[in-house]
Amino acid sequence: MVGGQHGQSILELMMVVAISGLLVALAAPNFLTLQSRQQTRSAIEEIASELRLARQLAIAHRERVRVVFDLEQRVMSTQSANDATVNRLYRYGDKGLIIDEPSAGLEIFFHSSGRTATATTIPLRSGDGQTRKLTVGITGRVSIR
Repeated sequence: MVGGQHGQSILELMMVVAISGLLVALAAPNFLTLQSRQQTRSAIEEIASELRLARQLAIAHRERVRVVFDLEQRVMSTQSANDATVNRLYRYGDKGLIIDEPSAGLEIFFHSSGRTATATTIPLRSGDGQTRKLTVGITGRVSIR
């Protein structure tokens, strides 16, 4: 070949690999933190969705529906208030989330109008210390704070 070298030397290749490895090592902790936060956000949204679904079931079936939190088993169940038939079971413990006792107790009742008997605040904690609150208003509206 005339005019110069077209390949890379082994030293250049090793430098590229070393720099790439350094960048990956620096980015990994931030990525894991981001992933943990996203998983927590997702689990909180799922719990809020389960509460909204319970409200919709009460309206659609024209009967009271209750949501029961089992803090030891880390599950919440949606039940018909008339016969305690479990319609849905959500295992939030699998998501690494901890629910402290809701302000109005371990049961939330949705009436056929979609309203609740009392407003409730549900404190949530993740394994890495993030805290959020779900609020179920007396109108049945569920919001995340």
